[in-house]
Parts: sequence; C-alpha cells; structure tokens
Amino acid sequence: MTGPQRRADFFTAPHQERRHLNARTTGDERGMMVSVLAAQRATLELKCAGLGAELARRSVEPSTLSLLGLVRHLADVERRWFRKVLAGQDAPPRFSTEAEPDEDFDGALPDPALVTAAWEAWHADVAFAERFVTEAPGLDVEGHDSWLGAVSLRWVLIHMIEEYARHNGHADLLRERIDGAVGL
Repeated sequence: MTGPQRRADFFTAPHQERRHLNARTTGDERGMMVSVLAAQRATLELKCAGLGAELARRSVEPSTLSLLGLVRHLADVERRWFRKVLAGQDAPPRFSTEAEPDEDFDGALPDPALVTAAWEAWHADVAFAERFVTEAPGLDVEGHDSWLGAVSLRWVLIHMIEEYARHNGHADLLRERIDGAVGL
C-alpha cells in the first residue's frame, strides 16, 4: 500500500464527515488524538530549538522553506480551525494577508523579532485549542468552514495531526540544509 492510499484511508474527506457526526465519542479515541497532537507539537518545538540562531549565525537563506514560515503557518492554522471555524470567533490570520499570503514564507529571512512574535502567537493558539478540546462535550462538535463546509472537532484534530506531521518533516529538511551549508 502506498503512502497516499494509506493517508486517504485514514484522513476522511470533509464531504464524508457526516458519517462521524452521530458517532459516540470514546475516551480512547479522544485521548489518542489529543496525545498524538500534543506529541507532534512537542516534537516540532524540540526540532526547531536553536534553528533561528543557527540560520542567523550561518547566514543560510533556505530556498524552499524557513523557520519563520513553519511557525507563522501553524499559528494561522491553529487560529483558523479552533477560533474561527469551531468557536465562531472572528480571528483573521495574524501573519498572512491578501496582499502577502504566507505560502509557507519560502525563503523568508529569520528575523529574530518576527520569529519570537510568531512563536508567541502559536503558543497562545495552542493553549486556546487545548482548552477548547478539553471543554468540548465530544468530538462531534461541529463548525462551518467557508471552503470545506461542515467539519467536526474529530476532523479538525485529524487535519492538525497531518499538518504537524508535514511540518515536522519541514523542520528536518531545514536542519539538514543548515548542516549541509557547513559541510556536516
């Protein structure tokens, strides 16, 4: 079985989500999803520790990704799903604008002040998301996304797990690029 096929089996398409809305949430399912998401967040933070300083010290400008892009994108994703979609709060992207969409900030320079601001925004949204998940009565809590339509908390958690898996891979590539720049 190939990767894309395996992912398609696990990550439910939004239009198929309705079959989950009446499913009873189990403690095991909720605990598993929250634990995986927490582990991926912690792993990403560990992988990114010191990357900003290394990029600045070695003057390496990534051609396909950047530390700033990783953090900014995740801060926007957390805000979109948990604040705007599920909690119904007006939460425009903090770092992306119509004039300057993030596009993962390919090649963005790791300005220490911007990276710090992005990390702080990310941590604030992670804290909000964790409170939301804790207080939600079940994984069938539903919100409406303008692009995907009806989505449940279950689908959002799965989406975030996939997003963190992708960004952990980006962090590995960024570290390899830094190490490769000095012949390590």
